[in-house]
Amino acid sequence: MAVTLDQTIAQKQHTLLSRIFASQTFWVVIAVILACLFLSFATDAFATQKNLYNITRNITFVAIIALGMTFVIITGGIDLSVGSVLCLCSMVLAVTMHAGYSIEVGIAVSIATALIIGAFNGILIAYLGFPPFVVTLGMLSIARSLAMVASNNTVVFQFGPDHDKLLALGGGAWVFGIANPVLYMILLALITGFILRWTKFGRHIFAIGGNEHAATLTGVPVKQIKVAVYMISALAAGIAGIIQTGWLGAVTTNLGTGMELQVIAATVIGGANLAGGVGTAFGAIVGAALIEVIRNSLGLLGINAFWQGVFIGGAILLAVLFDRIRNFRRND
Repeated sequence: MAVTLDQTIAQKQHTLLSRIFASQTFWVVIAVILACLFLSFATDAFATQKNLYNITRNITFVAIIALGMTFVIITGGIDLSVGSVLCLCSMVLAVTMHAGYSIEVGIAVSIATALIIGAFNGILIAYLGFPPFVVTLGMLSIARSLAMVASNNTVVFQFGPDHDKLLALGGGAWVFGIANPVLYMILLALITGFILRWTKFGRHIFAIGGNEHAATLTGVPVKQIKVAVYMISALAAGIAGIIQTGWLGAVTTNLGTGMELQVIAATVIGGANLAGGVGTAFGAIVGAALIEVIRNSLGLLGINAFWQGVFIGGAILLAVLFDRIRNFRRND
């Protein structure tokens, strides 16, 4: 039986719509839009320029780390140390600049610290077979303690001769009044999306998450890639730490505490599967946006901020439930 051109086009359109409606990321986008519309009518403060500026800027810190976490989760791993790595890298930057070194030296030392931590995590997990949960949980404590040692558990708020440069880097708005952190987030999201979608490295990451044994048999360098993704995750935390230091203008040893939960939540809510094999850069951004809108709405609606964990945890459970239902339908 011959198939006409119109029938072929209609079938492709139907398939595209089915994929869109089956996408968790799509429904999270809808949730963010509906929440923003509701808050715009329910409160007078939400749709103001100042509040929207703060929301977009606050999204970036979780979103940037979530981009790195996406690489790890796609491979079926987890990184619980990102909040502490952010703190340590921020403190290394602050202490280095406080000692009189330039911002370039401070950033280089901070990035090197992040890469060393990521490589350490990856080697223990990939080559020695340690569980990712245990390794990164241990690093969560180690990195936080090292930050305390580096600063003698004090607040660092003077950044030497390049103090103003650092504040401008994280707190400025150089292009069309858009906060610098937002521009960094967009650039990193584009890079992440390109790597995952168009590179051999990205295909290997998905292959490992889909079936690590099969990936090994087909010649994928599984161990090297696992080390690389944990380095990317730590690097993302380090970059976020540098930006947040410039934004806050001070570094304390409790910086980034509990951030790993928000990052993992953003990644999972955005459509990544903790079992591996699924995840996108756009999903990480959207998940971070939903979390920030929830956090922002609590204050505007007069709801106790302590409820934030309940809403975030509930969103994680709903995301996992959505994924389970989708898998059941595929199996059927």
